Amino acid sequence: MDEPFVCTQDEIVTLVHHFYRRVRQDETLGPIFDAHIDDWDEHLERMVRFWSSLLRRTGTYSGTPMPRHVALPGIEGGMFVRWLELFRETLMEFDNPAFQAQAQDFAQRIARSLWYGYQVSHSPNHPVTEFDENVSSAER
Repeated sequence: MDEPFVCTQDEIVTLVHHFYRRVRQDETLGPIFDAHIDDWDEHLERMVRFWSSLLRRTGTYSGTPMPRHVALPGIEGGMFVRWLELFRETLMEFDNPAFQAQAQDFAQRIARSLWYGYQVSHSPNHPVTEFDENVSSAER
């Protein structure tokens, strides 16, 4: 018997499009994303495949996001905090607690993994820190 999914494909499409609309409008994250994404339609399609693979186990995404993120200059932990805030705000649009919880859990793990990888790549002789370690609660 098939397991029920926590969300529909339409919910994933909506999440991705609404989230990245927020990202592009954000004064901190918007310029970073716009500087490194040449084709937003293609990026959104890739992100739909990514989240669908995680949340619906579709297997439609294959890729290695770490190298692209590690190559970005000047990334700071607070940027991951902001990314998670925007993601959480977007999830609040949905009346689906299971979807909200699972997607937020994945987002938290993804942010932590990318931040750890970034630090290891840029400062291999320093211990890794949490992305919110030096961010005040007022900034979160």
